[in-house]
Amino acid sequence: MTSFFTPPRLLKGALVSIDSPDPTPRVIVFQYNPNTLTRTLEAQIVEEEGKSGSPPRLKGAPVETIKIDVEIDAADQLDKGDATAGDVGIFPQLSALELLIYPKSDLILANNQLLKIGTIEIIPPSAPLTLFIWGKRRILPVKLTEFSVTEDAHHPNLSPIRAKVSLGLRVLSYTDVSAENPAWNLFLAHQRIKETLAALATTSSLNAVVGSNLKLV
Repeated sequence: MTSFFTPPRLLKGALVSIDSPDPTPRVIVFQYNPNTLTRTLEAQIVEEEGKSGSPPRLKGAPVETIKIDVEIDAADQLDKGDATAGDVGIFPQLSALELLIYPKSDLILANNQLLKIGTIEIIPPSAPLTLFIWGKRRILPVKLTEFSVTEDAHHPNLSPIRAKVSLGLRVLSYTDVSAENPAWNLFLAHQRIKETLAALATTSSLNAVVGSNLKLV
């Protein structure tokens, strides 16, 4: 009897940028999922002054940072004779990532015109909403805090054809933004998923750790 095995669909990680005037997302899919994802959580605890022995209080969600290395390679496209890769290599992919931390050039030109006509104050533009997506259970609003590019190989015309982009991301929680910001609800939904998953890994019984179900409080 012949059996057919269907391998599970491989989901790709991505960064998504959404500008407030235009809700159309710009999705930057990782060519290869990073092998390692490093997460650091720093608890936000308030110590009450002058009250020794008082319990610690949490003033908000922990500060979470994420570090990943994204690899980009044009080898397959070059082997297939792709004209774009042969001309500009991986410049398009690098540009898409780098523009996450650039203001739009049209806005720069518009602000320059306002300065020329004597506008006293120019308000810096708001950054787009940036999301880090790592599977359906991790859709996180983030801001980029670290960005470095190592170009490992180049075309004869000096276009990069292989590179590693190291990214540092700071997760935006409901402590960082107002309730009107879409990031507020996105992070709260992320925390609710954590709470649901945590319930699968915990129990109310102490039998396994102290041999009986003692009352602790």
